[in-house]
This record gives sequence, structure tokens and C-alpha cells, in this order.
Amino acid sequence: MTESGVPAANSGRTDLHLLTSLRQRRRKHRAAKPVLPEPSTVGERTADRVAAIVGSWRFIQIQSVLLVLWIAINSMAWIKGWDPYPFILLNLVLSFQAAYTAPIIMMSQNRMAAVDRQHAEDDYHINVKAEMEIELLHEKVDMMREQEIMRLIGVVERLEKRLADAESAARKA
Repeated sequence: MTESGVPAANSGRTDLHLLTSLRQRRRKHRAAKPVLPEPSTVGERTADRVAAIVGSWRFIQIQSVLLVLWIAINSMAWIKGWDPYPFILLNLVLSFQAAYTAPIIMMSQNRMAAVDRQHAEDDYHINVKAEMEIELLHEKVDMMREQEIMRLIGVVERLEKRLADAESAARKA
């Protein structure tokens, strides 16, 4: 944009080139199959399933019931307590569970973070495209306004000329 409000020729070409590339990217993106990439490996599918199960209230409820039963059976000695107080075997089992579930959940979260990054990048490109479209619309409106002003100036000049011609004809007569 120049100071007079007329779009600079070089700026317009750059903007049009960027807008064209964004439109091509949108077409390619729309042609792509799923929005969320499906897990491709057995490890990714397993990590997603484990994260879904371990991250649920149902899992917490079942695990809480099992822990209460474990402690009750060993404390009351209904059967010969295989893990007497201070429940060292229970601590070992829970540590083992935590040692494996934490990295598996992290793998699932890392994959989902990659998906989120891709969505953020797509949103960024959409926003850039929208900004470019709005800027181009502003330039078109400015050009239309400038053309309208030029047309009005032409009409005013013609009217002034007619008025001047009419006054000079009136003076001669």
C-alpha cells in the first residue's frame, strides 16, 4: 500500500502469490482422508487404549475396590495373609503398574500433541488466508472508492465546464 492508499504493485503480487499458495494448500488438505491420523503401529494403538482405560473413572473405581479387598483380606487374615502389613507386595505391584503405565500414557499424549500441533498449524494457515482475503477485499473497496471519486471529479469538471460555457454564452448574448 502506498501513502495515497493505492495498492503497491509489488505488494499485490506477493499477496496474490501467498493467497494462491494458501488456496492450493487448502485444496490438498481437503483432499486428505481423515482429520485425526489413526494410530499406525501396534504400539500407538496399545498406548491409546491403555491411556483411555487408565484415564477413566471406571478404572479408578475398580482399582480402589481391588486395593480395599487386598488390604482387607491380608489384614483380617481370612486366608493365610500372603502380604502382611505393611503390604510390601502391594507396593511392588502398584510400583510395577505405575512404571509401565506412565510411559505408555506419555506415548499416547505425545502422539496427541503432534496431532494438536498439526491442527494449530492448519488454524494458523487458515487465519493467514482469511487475513489475506480481508486485505484484498479492503484493497478492492479502496480501488472502487478511488474510481468512484475519479468519476465524480470528472462529472464535476464537466459540469464546471458546462457552467463556464453557459456563463460565457450568457455574457456574449
